[in-house]
Amino acid sequence: MPVSSLSFTLISKTPKISPPKGFNFTTLTISPNPRLKINPIFRPSTITVFLPKRKPNVKTRFKSHIRGLFTGIVEEMGEIKELGIAENGGFDMRIGAKTVLEGVNLGDSIAVNGTCLTVTEFDTKSSEFSVGLSPETLRKTSLIELEPGSVVNLERAVQPTSRMGGHFVQGHVDGTGEIVAKEPEGDSLWIKVRTGKELLKYIVPKGFIAVDGTSLTVVDVFDEEGCFNFMLVDYTQQKVVIPLKKVGQKVNLEVDILGKYVERLLSSGFVESIRSS
Repeated sequence: MPVSSLSFTLISKTPKISPPKGFNFTTLTISPNPRLKINPIFRPSTITVFLPKRKPNVKTRFKSHIRGLFTGIVEEMGEIKELGIAENGGFDMRIGAKTVLEGVNLGDSIAVNGTCLTVTEFDTKSSEFSVGLSPETLRKTSLIELEPGSVVNLERAVQPTSRMGGHFVQGHVDGTGEIVAKEPEGDSLWIKVRTGKELLKYIVPKGFIAVDGTSLTVVDVFDEEGCFNFMLVDYTQQKVVIPLKKVGQKVNLEVDILGKYVERLLSSGFVESIRSS
């Protein structure tokens, strides 16, 4: 159904009354939810709510808390079809994709711009699936900036037989960064990102980092500027969302989990306890 880029869609998951024959949807306008923080650059004045007619080939299930592990190797770029406040007060998002729907099951984990989300509905005929977002996810990630038509990185959780082409990515976004510079060099592209000190301390030159779910190698860290940079080769530029973003836009960041484990061990007195034993 056509949706304005300034509109959000409420997907009715459990309609109590079947719509009459020929009835497709009901439209009404409500005030924005005061609890939902909308990025001001989109300036939505109202939220248009659509109650779509259920398709018989759409599979649904209550949301689960199953999570997976990822590699940071993006499988495909999907397109946001609809997103908005759900009937239960949550926030749902419907995404168009093909590759990640191969062998998909309800409850599977799919990383959307590096954020591990659970498949709550999917329709292989229309090549779409839905996921739910919690308030904490909206606060921690850049997903709140998405709108219908936005492109996102997608990756399925790894299986025991999968090749580890990138690095261990949990899909637990630590925070966001802001693109402050993009500079081409030959057919490659330099990207410079600014982030907070609480994340920058885990970022090291030649170390791993997941940017919008893409496993990348950090080139340099600029502590005085609160920035780090990385380079995208031509092939990667064609396969991920990052080059499509403009200076000033946000990216999701997940630092290497090993750094956090080391910090935890050092702060807990683990080293001292070994020395004294």
